[in-house]
Amino acid sequence: MTRPNINPWLILAFAGGMAYPLLVYFGTTVLSPMLLVLIGLSLMSIRLFVMRQNADIKIWKIAFLIASFGLVGMLFLNAHMAVQAYPVVVSLSVASIFGLSLLYPPTMVERIARLMEPNLPPSGVIYTRRVTMVWTIFLLMNALISVATSIWGTLAQWTLWNGLISYLLMGMLFVGEIIVRRIVRQ
Repeated sequence: MTRPNINPWLILAFAGGMAYPLLVYFGTTVLSPMLLVLIGLSLMSIRLFVMRQNADIKIWKIAFLIASFGLVGMLFLNAHMAVQAYPVVVSLSVASIFGLSLLYPPTMVERIARLMEPNLPPSGVIYTRRVTMVWTIFLLMNALISVATSIWGTLAQWTLWNGLISYLLMGMLFVGEIIVRRIVRQ
């Protein structure tokens, strides 16, 4: 079995997304909201660039384009809120992709699982459907908490959630799912 090539642009987009809350926290006093939003849009553009030739992920392209237009629209309505909207629109985009895959199978987690195990048994399809549901709910809750910290919290609370806690929870969910999968398979 060969390992898939890891695209350095995708790594840049992921690392930039993780660093974005810290950039906002430390940059709001010296950078304009427009520049910060443009950085967020650039990160989404990198994701779109990476996906440009893959027809299988057309829904990802659509979701990130909608998110990008949403950020631009918000920039004109309230530039300071637009700065903090980047994590929200990314979470909502990915949640919508995972959620739509529940309505139009195969689910996202099943597609990922089939990369490693092309002949996924019916029990695996049921399991991946449940995992897709869990990720969809997690991403929606992440977006909701991000909005709440943006509206009612301080910049420090927003940064703590979007720059650390949400990533720790994602990692715990990912590792927890691997552990549960191994238990279920035995």
